[in-house]
Amino acid sequence: MSDTPRVYAACLASYNAGFLHGAWLDAVDPDELREGITEMLSDSPADDAEEWVFHDYEGFGDYSVSEYADIDDLAEIGRCIEEHGLAFAAYIEHVGGDPIEDNFQDAYHGEWGSEKEYAENLMDDCYEIPDHLVNYIDYDAFARDLFISDYYSVDGGAGIYVFSHC
Repeated sequence: MSDTPRVYAACLASYNAGFLHGAWLDAVDPDELREGITEMLSDSPADDAEEWVFHDYEGFGDYSVSEYADIDDLAEIGRCIEEHGLAFAAYIEHVGGDPIEDNFQDAYHGEWGSEKEYAENLMDDCYEIPDHLVNYIDYDAFARDLFISDYYSVDGGAGIYVFSHC
């Protein structure tokens, strides 16, 4: 399995004729993806090879690639996953819509072990709490309140990805 997001583009004419013909293609550059699809179709054993679909994918994490995904959008998502990691895949799957990298960068607050761990870190970054008061802070309640309206989490690699609502 590759770290680069890839798709398996399949020839529909071949598929409808009862045999598989396709190619695994990197999905990070729209022009290269189009060229790969064109080359795959030109090598097809079917005479009327013009249409294609994405039958499989890898390297997209939690993002679900549609059979008929738009090449430009898919390549942009693939490029962002390659640059920012699987957190971008979790983000775009959660928010849907167009892949807007700036929104991701504004919303992403890292990967954490839990919502409570993020809340503890945020509290430490924002406030200087005297040692004799630390035991009185209810981090579970603080985390619950943070994630009710200001933040949300998505299951990630070793924990959760934390995002703020922009």
